[in-house]
Amino acid sequence: MQQKNILFLFTDQQRHDTIEALGNPIIKTPTLNRLVENGIAFTRAYSPCPVCIPARYSLLTGLLPHRSNCVINERMPEGNKSFMELLSENGYQTHGVGKMHFNFPGKPNTELWGFESRDVSEEGGGRDDFKLFLENNGYEHVHDPHGVRSDYYYIPQPSQLPERLHHTTWVADRSIDFLERRDPSRPFMLMASFIKPHPPFETPTPWNKLYRGPEMPLPKRPQDSDGLISYWNRFQNRYKYRDQGVDDNLMRVMKAAYYSSISFIDYQIGRLLAYMEAHNLMDNTLIAFSSDHGEMLGDYNCVGKRNFLDSGARVPMIVVDPQGLRGVRCPKPVSLVDIMPTFLQAAGITTDINLSGTSLLDIASGAAEREWIACQYQRNEYGMYMAVSERFKYIYSAPDDKEWLFDLHVDPEETRNRAYNPMYLEITRGMKADLIRYYQGEGYTAPFDGDDWLRHPKQSIPEDPDAMLLFQDTPASIPNIPGYERDIRRLHAKTKFHVGF
Repeated sequence: MQQKNILFLFTDQQRHDTIEALGNPIIKTPTLNRLVENGIAFTRAYSPCPVCIPARYSLLTGLLPHRSNCVINERMPEGNKSFMELLSENGYQTHGVGKMHFNFPGKPNTELWGFESRDVSEEGGGRDDFKLFLENNGYEHVHDPHGVRSDYYYIPQPSQLPERLHHTTWVADRSIDFLERRDPSRPFMLMASFIKPHPPFETPTPWNKLYRGPEMPLPKRPQDSDGLISYWNRFQNRYKYRDQGVDDNLMRVMKAAYYSSISFIDYQIGRLLAYMEAHNLMDNTLIAFSSDHGEMLGDYNCVGKRNFLDSGARVPMIVVDPQGLRGVRCPKPVSLVDIMPTFLQAAGITTDINLSGTSLLDIASGAAEREWIACQYQRNEYGMYMAVSERFKYIYSAPDDKEWLFDLHVDPEETRNRAYNPMYLEITRGMKADLIRYYQGEGYTAPFDGDDWLRHPKQSIPEDPDAMLLFQDTPASIPNIPGYERDIRRLHAKTKFHVGF
């Protein structure tokens, strides 16, 4: 079997419903539309843990969070192999461009973890390949090259960089550069990882005016929005400065800016694919596209991720196999942990690692069964757990001591909790029992008291509207001019939990 090249296109915080060909009538995504037409779109794909670091750790190791013990933005456990390591051991030239969010204890964010080489760029402070690139191009004065964070986090803003120097362009440029200098005698695995559309929502001109606020639909606000959200939604609204009233004009401009970021990514992916076509690389390259989690974007009057509503946890997932199915929509529930076995299959690699996932190609073709998937965020008194099938979604939140059940056929927009509806009690109990049995069978028993959830005191958000606000400013961005200094220590006070970026 000839080993296929692998191109992995990965975005950050992109919702599932942001592709024109999959039903969004407003957004323009001609490149992603083409991938949908030429491959398999998984229309019920989820993040195994809807926050950056654990989602990426599960993605790269093929292990669900309860196996890896990485369930929040915390240090990545060492000792688990990445798919990059397995591919490299089997002859692949592996290269990564852009955000990886590697966060191993005692190691720099330049860690390779199986990549043969990397073009490094991350969101936080410090110098990396992208920031050095900006310095070399005369833009060392831009202290927040990915947008101003903290109290500006959800305020749309034009980029401080021109289009040619923007990070989204840089990812495509560096990916093309790798393809130009790669070893043609070896198969390659290239991961092009974009920081956007992760907030702050900033795009270079003229892309920032591709969409305008007044033409955007308002966010989804069901009748019982407050009863459909969890402690973690409220927590996130607080520390991201979005729980002191709703401004509909701001919400619409946010959506316009978010869509602009995605269309700009789509354009740059188009440049990368055009290079591959011109150099006859498409016929033997498996292409996968996905994101680490979603973004609430005002739905239920919430922002961010860290929850299992579709807006926050459901992601786009497209796989194009040059010899495989074309134009297929697969409704089976899938997860980021299914990407690693997909890549290993394309490479003809077998492993004795007990992976949590299954090849997406086998799920789509029917060669493998998939009834439901399990997902988790946080642990102990803050843990949240989900089981989702094609029709039903069950959620339990320990900090709320509450269950949710959504009938995704009757109520695909998730506007009504049916967990306590007498007509659905049997479904609620059955999905709860299946999820608990699954975890117990895996040897994961911490969340349970026998065959039930272990109960904890309910959690609440402080009444003081300024309590728990988050600051994420790089020291260089804070004035240090004589007579105008700021004490940056006050701007770096931590919230109760380490929430990361």
